[in-house]
Amino acid sequence: MISQSKASLRRPAINLGFIVKRPGMLSLVQDEGRYGAFNVGLTNGGPIDKLAFHWANRLCNNALNVSAIEVSVGGFAIIAQVDAVIAVTGADMPLTINGQVKTLWRSYQVKAGDLIELGFTNLGMRSYFAVAGGFNITPSFGSTATVCREGIGGLKGKKLAANDILPCVTTKDSQLVNLSIEDQPKYSQEVLLRIIPSYQKHHFSVEQQKLFFSSEYSVGKSFDRMGYRLEGQKIVSDINGILSEGICHGAVQIPSDGQPIVLMNDRQTIGGYPKIGAVISIDTAKLGQLSQGGKVRFAPITMEKARELILEDLSLFEQTQVSVCD
Repeated sequence: MISQSKASLRRPAINLGFIVKRPGMLSLVQDEGRYGAFNVGLTNGGPIDKLAFHWANRLCNNALNVSAIEVSVGGFAIIAQVDAVIAVTGADMPLTINGQVKTLWRSYQVKAGDLIELGFTNLGMRSYFAVAGGFNITPSFGSTATVCREGIGGLKGKKLAANDILPCVTTKDSQLVNLSIEDQPKYSQEVLLRIIPSYQKHHFSVEQQKLFFSSEYSVGKSFDRMGYRLEGQKIVSDINGILSEGICHGAVQIPSDGQPIVLMNDRQTIGGYPKIGAVISIDTAKLGQLSQGGKVRFAPITMEKARELILEDLSLFEQTQVSVCD
């Protein structure tokens, strides 16, 4: 019989990684998202701000799709159990390692026992905590993306809790890099969202469409990973509802109260409100960094122009260089 002490020595290193000390308001394991499962009623999930998520992984020399942690609002603390390389990007959450203030948008070597903390955000809503090699999480339906409403992904489909363990590999002596301030995304409480008009736009009169695109809206009390409810000029259509149909990311629903709802990553897969259009993906990321009271305006855009902008954004990301840290 193998003694308890010898058995413990044979435990695979994969059981070690980081242990959550404080989970914060809402911290979730995310990869790029779950695709191809709409037919069984599962939505995409994935990072709200995909650009910040990609940069967190890139700064750790990861493939862009590996699992990281999305931290909403802040108040997050985690303890390293192994030597590792980490990076934090996104919202302006004060970062400290063992109490020492650090900057975002760069990689750091941490050692077993180190305490990494994220304070509450000063600007923006969501940050991304990545580790070299990614967190080793078992996928659900092809993805580790956590969708709490569906109870899938991440750790048992739930938000992170104190004492949760996030396994990862040990990394030492890796080259540390940073993204220059000039190349870092600029967050604001005022955004312009470009929108591709819907095939249902004819249910909104020309006057109502002009009103929609000329009005300013505010983020209301109800906003989360499912959708952002906006407050402002009421918009009406000539129908109160439609047969439920598939809903795309960024769809702008106009319910009976006339207040727009922009649907996000954890949206339901079908719905029955008329849609005036859909916000392009590079702009939903900007919306997802707004807090209550943030200002929103909309501008129409063609499908061709949207594709051009997304390709330009991808090209810029690929061409932007990082610098080796001193």
